[in-house]
Amino acid sequence: MTINTACAELRGPQSRELLEHLESVISNQRFIEKQGLNNEVPFFICPYRPEDAVEMEVLRAQLVKRLAQKSVRILEINLYDLALELLEGRKLLGRILQAEGSMPKSKIKETLQGVLDPERHLIPAIAERAKDASFDVMFLSGVGEVFPYIRSHNVLNNLQSAAKDQPTVMFFPGSYQHQLATGASLDLFGKLQDDKYYRAYNILTMKAAA
Repeated sequence: MTINTACAELRGPQSRELLEHLESVISNQRFIEKQGLNNEVPFFICPYRPEDAVEMEVLRAQLVKRLAQKSVRILEINLYDLALELLEGRKLLGRILQAEGSMPKSKIKETLQGVLDPERHLIPAIAERAKDASFDVMFLSGVGEVFPYIRSHNVLNNLQSAAKDQPTVMFFPGSYQHQLATGASLDLFGKLQDDKYYRAYNILTMKAAA
């Protein structure tokens, strides 16, 4: 199987190959039981080309169904949907939408970043969902939709304290680069370097089950 390890392409045969690769890796009992991670947190990045976002939505839905057939339970959390729920729960969504035309963009960004702060609000909400669910692997999506109010590296850094029991796969619209000179970085949309993040594995480079 040939997969672009920096950023998966979802066109024709590549889409089928990626689906089969992810199914094989995630359904492997070693993956579910977090074996071979050298005491690192069980976080995995699935990078894909931003222009393939729609195809990735379809592929992820197919993946969840195929994993369910193998008795692998997935907890899906879309960061965009969760952000809207948090705003609605604090009765802020309507107010922000009404004020959007008159408020400076910097003020809107500051407000949203405060309400959606990963450490104080977002991660506790994810932890609450995880506590109430029975699952083997968590899927995180909606990364591109919540930028720049929520940064993926901040989510992963804060999630370390709340999601260590099961593997987490973040579907990332961009590339996850590893370079000896600069280390590892999440490059959102293939253009914006989100920040350094070293503690996740690129799931595209992982060996599929035999």
